[in-house]
Amino acid sequence: MVQAGLYTGDVLPPMGADVARRLLRIKRLAWVLDAAFRVPGTRFRVGLDALIGLFPGGGSALMGLVSLYIVWEAWRMGMSRGVLARMVANVVLETAVDTVPVAGDIFDAAFKANLRNVALIERELNGRR
Repeated sequence: MVQAGLYTGDVLPPMGADVARRLLRIKRLAWVLDAAFRVPGTRFRVGLDALIGLFPGGGSALMGLVSLYIVWEAWRMGMSRGVLARMVANVVLETAVDTVPVAGDIFDAAFKANLRNVALIERELNGRR
């Protein structure tokens, strides 16, 4: 029996309900982590990742673990090894640089590894037929 796929908009091809649910969940999480709050007087956005990363003694490590959840969900959705490797590299880079006081926090707010990783997932899903 053939089951019709679920459309999630103009960008992505049909996909199963499980993949669509996972994608929606990680998109929401990435938004909260990287862009939930607008800096007053600017168009620049930051998220919980940048704010919690300001706390010394584990804020960056904690947020790195949360970011790895997105990678884990990508693995569960069947992303290729290349995409998973790029996603892990994004998280490791952001977490490592974020340990540097002030400059790391600025990099963390600008780099937005989680939104980059969601874009990688969407690009991979868009390439599937």
